[in-house]
Amino acid sequence: MKVDLSFPLRGERIPQDHGYPLYSAVAAVVEAGEPEWLHHQTDVAIHPVSGVYLSDGHLRLKRGSAVRVRCHTNDLPRFLPLSGKKLELAGCSLRLGVCHTSALQPATTVYARRVTTRNGEDETRFDAEIARQLATLDIRGKPVRGQRRVLRIKDKTIVAHGLLVTELTADESIRLQEEGLGGRRKMGCGVFVPWRG
Repeated sequence: MKVDLSFPLRGERIPQDHGYPLYSAVAAVVEAGEPEWLHHQTDVAIHPVSGVYLSDGHLRLKRGSAVRVRCHTNDLPRFLPLSGKKLELAGCSLRLGVCHTSALQPATTVYARRVTTRNGEDETRFDAEIARQLATLDIRGKPVRGQRRVLRIKDKTIVAHGLLVTELTADESIRLQEEGLGGRRKMGCGVFVPWRG
């Protein structure tokens, strides 16, 4: 069973494109004593951080901004050392609060801010790949591709899309939240949450 771990975030701002630097900062803490443990995990996801968009390429942190990690319950102890840690992300100083744990909640519609697939810049191929992955997970919900987004991972520019999946059963919703879609989930991609739009 997977859960979400939430570490309240204290600081002023964070880069809008923070997926890779946040993953690197989290890995530096949780891999202490076991190099590349997180790098090799395929079932851990790190949510994008929410905030208010600023014109200078940053997000202003707000009440409720947090670093959230989705993992199996047996991996929870590996992430607890993040509590109280200071992180530096591209010149932004952040402090993590004490961890809170929450169960995944079913919803008929779920949303991921960014989903990446191979050849995702081609919308037709992106849609076909999402349909294939949903079928593999035996999920009959309806995918709705959203806004095109661009992110950087090291020296690569990656195209992603927002993605809404509607008409889900409770079982399908939890399965999709646990499994995700596409790649780069430790960098904030393909992580689904209940849609509150």
